[in-house]
Amino acid sequence: MSSLVENLFQTLEGARAIDQLLQAPLSAWLSHVGSKSLVLMQGAKGAWKKSLQLGVSAPEPPDWNSASEALDSRSAAESGIWSYYPLHSETHRDLVLCLHPPVSTKLRADVETDSVAIARAIDIWHRQQQKSREVIRLNQILNVAADWHSHQDLDRLLQDIAQAATRLLKCDRASIFLWDKSARELVGHPALGIEGKPLRIADDKGVAGAVLKSLQPRRWDRSDPRDEVDRRVDTSSGYRTDSLLAVPLLDPRGKPMGVFEVINHADGRFDNQDEIDLLELARHASAALANTQQMQRLVQTRDRLTRDAVQQVQLIGNSSEMESLKKTIERVGDTDLAVLILGENGTGKEVVSRQIHYQSKRRYEPFIAVNCAAITETLLESELFGHEKGAFTDAHETRTGKFELASGGTLFLDEIGDMSLAGQAKLLRVLEEKVVVRVGGSNTIPVNVRVIAATNQNLVELVRQKKFREDLYFRLTVVTINLPPLRQRSSDILELADFFMAMFCTKIGRPKPAWSENAKRRLLAHDWPGNVRELRNIVERVAYLSTDDVVHDEAIDFVRSPRSQQSSEPGGIDLHKSLADATADFQIRYIEEQIKASHRNVTQAAERMGLQRSNLYRKMKQLGMNQPEGG
Repeated sequence: MSSLVENLFQTLEGARAIDQLLQAPLSAWLSHVGSKSLVLMQGAKGAWKKSLQLGVSAPEPPDWNSASEALDSRSAAESGIWSYYPLHSETHRDLVLCLHPPVSTKLRADVETDSVAIARAIDIWHRQQQKSREVIRLNQILNVAADWHSHQDLDRLLQDIAQAATRLLKCDRASIFLWDKSARELVGHPALGIEGKPLRIADDKGVAGAVLKSLQPRRWDRSDPRDEVDRRVDTSSGYRTDSLLAVPLLDPRGKPMGVFEVINHADGRFDNQDEIDLLELARHASAALANTQQMQRLVQTRDRLTRDAVQQVQLIGNSSEMESLKKTIERVGDTDLAVLILGENGTGKEVVSRQIHYQSKRRYEPFIAVNCAAITETLLESELFGHEKGAFTDAHETRTGKFELASGGTLFLDEIGDMSLAGQAKLLRVLEEKVVVRVGGSNTIPVNVRVIAATNQNLVELVRQKKFREDLYFRLTVVTINLPPLRQRSSDILELADFFMAMFCTKIGRPKPAWSENAKRRLLAHDWPGNVRELRNIVERVAYLSTDDVVHDEAIDFVRSPRSQQSSEPGGIDLHKSLADATADFQIRYIEEQIKASHRNVTQAAERMGLQRSNLYRKMKQLGMNQPEGG
């Protein structure tokens, strides 16, 4: 099971669908349980569909009735040439794992245990997807709310809100219907996709009319036997409605003002989260329609969303390294100086960049993050600077670039060391001239952006190798912040672990367990090649998979870093070094850890090692080590 769990957690971060989450781990697992074929079935409105199929084709498909019986009984079953294992997932019900040939009696208990792990991995993945979506939603609403104060035209304001809804909810169109009570009509302001005239419908017809009357959200899609859509709208617009979500718009006194409606979700139907998101947007839209208190409410909304965003990027730890980092952020935050953040993967470079943003005068403006390593050179200019409609083959519409989207706020360029030299030249030009020209356009567009860059590479060495432009390097390094790896601030490890445990336990509604002394020692002894990200993932795994009131050391399962596997033999020993060098490395590491464990008290550390203080200093000098301050 441990191998399966490890493989599942390795695929969690990159998976965008259940089949992506499960394909590789279950492919490796299939042979271990003695089966040749695997089918993951998912029930949907009385029918079954295959969510995943692995291995060779079986002589006959799984029997859906047997799958239903296993699901109803909540226990494993065997019928014909298949075994059926229901997955008791909290977030994806009606999942059954089908295995051919049937699992042997000897392995049934193991497979049932593994089925529980698979279901829990699905739940964790689903919650991670929900969290990512929540962060995106907060940022999009924050960006819209921050921009509202610049609008004097109400129709333009509502147009922007509707466009934000289509992006957030992944749908084709959105309309805000205001209630014309005297005419007994709902009037679309705007009616996206309806050109030339406003969209008017009777206030008692269709889904919008039902929502206005009940003041309750309403969802509909083509699987619903009742067709509540007013088809006259489809006829007049030439548009086909396949799914719809509508929520009421209420004024500050709770009286109906109209209906906010979105149409045709990209996945075919709107879900409960979409409803929550649209209700939130509807609340902001209603506030925008208020007259005398409009600006006050928008500012309050903006501040609240900013505080929510700040809460998600806390800097945890009271080590000297962290205290120094916090002071640096406080000093540079309220300036417009360019900042370069250096640090290993997982040390929190984006968290620090967001902290700088939220401590600056730009805190209410957009924060846009760009991963430079993920953009090909051919798309770089379009991604950063935008393009005009028709600029190239696939440019079907005008697109705003990241610099424009971040205007007034902060642009975070992650993995800047991976940007091509051609891309660096274009970036440097924009940083110097503070204007962008969209691809295919001729107009210069001023941009007021603070740039924060980050990398885990040695830019000085890249400059020497002519792989990074020296002029861009000096443009970006007005202020340089070096983030310490977690192993260099071991006094923060337990505080971070406790913070993450409290966060995850609150999310899943379980009491926060305590850490046993052995578990604490195990956490402190680990070298954390994945840094804070690795610690967070391990604590998340413990929070979701353990059930005890106390976390013991055997519950902490470290995933070996691929980097460490490549650079060393099993056991972490570099066999390319001489015995003398390897011995010196061990002595340096051993002394550093003893001093940390003694809270930088050299006398105490010497006693722990069975040495005189003077002998320890002599040894440190011999090894070329810096003597700790105040030791």
